[in-house]
Amino acid sequence: MRPTMADPFFAHDTARVDPPHHIGSGTRIWHFCHVMPGAQIGENCVLGQNVYVGSRAVIGQNVKIQNNVSVYDQVIIEDDVFVGPSAVFTNVVNPRSRIERKNEYKKTLVQVGASIGANATIICGVAIGKYAFVGAGAVVTKDVPDFALVTGVPGKVTGYMCLCGVRLPVFSWAGKTECTACQKKYHKIESIVKIVEEPQS
Repeated sequence: MRPTMADPFFAHDTARVDPPHHIGSGTRIWHFCHVMPGAQIGENCVLGQNVYVGSRAVIGQNVKIQNNVSVYDQVIIEDDVFVGPSAVFTNVVNPRSRIERKNEYKKTLVQVGASIGANATIICGVAIGKYAFVGAGAVVTKDVPDFALVTGVPGKVTGYMCLCGVRLPVFSWAGKTECTACQKKYHKIESIVKIVEEPQS
């Protein structure tokens, strides 16, 4: 589907974008994607080859979704999120072929700036925190704190990541650390990590 004056986004000829849709300007939808009617996609997003977006899925702005990802109903992806190739979202906890459970879909929330690695699986009903990082192949079964690095099966917090995407050094006994790449400072109280705001000069 080619963009028109009313649809200022790009969709490859092999992509199917079903009306009515809500797709922001500057978004690029590549080969063999399928966007269902009612789907919401923000501005300046990139949907790689063979991406599916459900009718009740919401995708924010500046989101990059790599090849072979299905964003099912009740999945909400906020701004500036990266979803790696073949990552998996679900929306039913206990599926059975013979039992329809569309009224039991659970919401999955991926908050601003988070990254999800290739082949990771996100079990429905969880929230992935701001700027969190889900490692490749991890299986997320519970909420992920802001800035947390989650790896393994099942996924566990194994560290923390800077806003710039570099792993943070271990926090000191006082709950402080600083990024080795960009020098942003962080403070950790129990499992809550926050950026230390620099005083205005």
